Amino acid sequence: MIRKDLFKEYVVREEEYSHAPYLPELEFYAYIKAGNVKKVHEFCSEPLHLKKGLGVLSDNKLQHFKYHFVVTAALIARYCIEGGMALPTAYSLSDFYIKKVDKCHAPEDVSRLHDIMCEDYATRMAELLNSEIKSRHIVTTVDYIYDHLNQVIKVSDIADICGISQAHLSRQFKKETGYSVSEYAMKIKINTAANMLEYSSLSISQIASQFAFSSQSHFAECFKQYKGTTPSSYRHDMQGKMKLN
Repeated sequence: MIRKDLFKEYVVREEEYSHAPYLPELEFYAYIKAGNVKKVHEFCSEPLHLKKGLGVLSDNKLQHFKYHFVVTAALIARYCIEGGMALPTAYSLSDFYIKKVDKCHAPEDVSRLHDIMCEDYATRMAELLNSEIKSRHIVTTVDYIYDHLNQVIKVSDIADICGISQAHLSRQFKKETGYSVSEYAMKIKINTAANMLEYSSLSISQIASQFAFSSQSHFAECFKQYKGTTPSSYRHDMQGKMKLN
């Protein structure tokens, strides 16, 4: 009886359920899988909460966008696994962002987090596909860095996991990536922090704390070294460009 009632309700409301075009959606996931950060950024120029043609998944507006976010997270993880991303990394990222969206209080917050997640996956795929990294120890090191961005990253901890000496890991990492472990970790932290400055409403001090910088001034110093500008100037410039678009 319940199943019949549900079917009748669906038939009555069927015309209300419109969905985004299938091919552009596949194209979007393909760009993430290919690590095309520029194209992903272009696709994200229209905020999730303003997109037309999204199927209605809940009468509660906020819950509706959260459900779409979860579906997107699951699909992106699968596409990236097909593209070569390690399964634990892809699903850990998905779990991380789904937990984050659960704490969002407005559709706009869901949209910002959606863009951060998509560009995060795309950036990681670009790193993976463009890298000449071959060694198992170096792959382990890179995965460790991405999984511990909110901590102070120590070569000794990674060397213990790899079962090799710090000196050997440092030499091998520099040879295969062109960076020291600390330089590579800082580059990833700063790039991720830049995304958060652009798309999230977190304060600069909160972002500094998120990436385990000793202080906001230390974060600003490192950010300027890598980006050529301060975090506050970067946020102001990027948000100004978004308004122009």
